[in-house]
Amino acid sequence: MQHKLMTAAAVVAELRPGMTIGIGGWGSRRKPMSLVRAICRSDLADLTVVSYGGPDVGLLLAAAKVRKLVYGFVSLDSIPLEPHFRSARQAGTVEVAEYDEGMLQWGLYAASCRLPFLPTRAGLGSDVPRLNPALRTVRSPYEDGEELLAMPAVHLDVALVHANRADGFGNAQFLGPDPYFDDLFCTAADRAYLSCEKVVHTSDLTAAAPVQMLRIQRWMVTGVVEAPRGAHFTSCEPDYGRDEAFQREYASAATDPAAWAGFRAEYLDQEEAGYQAAIAARQAGPGCTP
Repeated sequence: MQHKLMTAAAVVAELRPGMTIGIGGWGSRRKPMSLVRAICRSDLADLTVVSYGGPDVGLLLAAAKVRKLVYGFVSLDSIPLEPHFRSARQAGTVEVAEYDEGMLQWGLYAASCRLPFLPTRAGLGSDVPRLNPALRTVRSPYEDGEELLAMPAVHLDVALVHANRADGFGNAQFLGPDPYFDDLFCTAADRAYLSCEKVVHTSDLTAAAPVQMLRIQRWMVTGVVEAPRGAHFTSCEPDYGRDEAFQREYASAATDPAAWAGFRAEYLDQEEAGYQAAIAARQAGPGCTP
């Protein structure tokens, strides 16, 4: 087996403008933020981003990287609406496809199965078809004859996900309470890149946790990036929780152009090592808690 270890810069170098990029995690939980920050520092643009969105979506919108957004929601969890997302939606500056959460899961699953669509009841009787007029329905060929929504496959050029542990071959382990749909993002994509808190030996992946937590396997993954605290400021349980104080600072800065320029200069306009150093200094300061 061949090792797949890469740097974040090497991952971004393999991306191209106009790609459809799926981002794993859920809201403000276990997002591959170090990879997102690397994209924000790049010259990539015109991206279609697919996400159960959080600050990953917000940062990419703020950096003018997104042409179209496909999402089930965009939230910071403890802050209901992501502020950059709110601004983009109110200004109409981004094309959107807003789906029910289950519909988005089903679209990723259809892409994983290499099917053009999958039937579902999710979305029926709601405004989702009105807001997405390209959606179609199909009728069951069996005796029930039920009309169902035909959820189109959500095919990804690239998936980006973050895990607690991984080996150098692309097997990855989640130690928190929920794997979310990271495995579907990987299998719906032509290529998947995984960042993780720590790269370990393969045998260590099952030493302290059940094999059921190995939801991502090496055949799904193109590259592995070791990125300690790479999900910050989202949570990566049990390694660390969401940095609520920093998230509040982020959300507050997002509402004012001058404040955002200062926030960006302090935290985002530098390489990941600089970002992590700035966060460590901030948390070490008087009165600051993660």
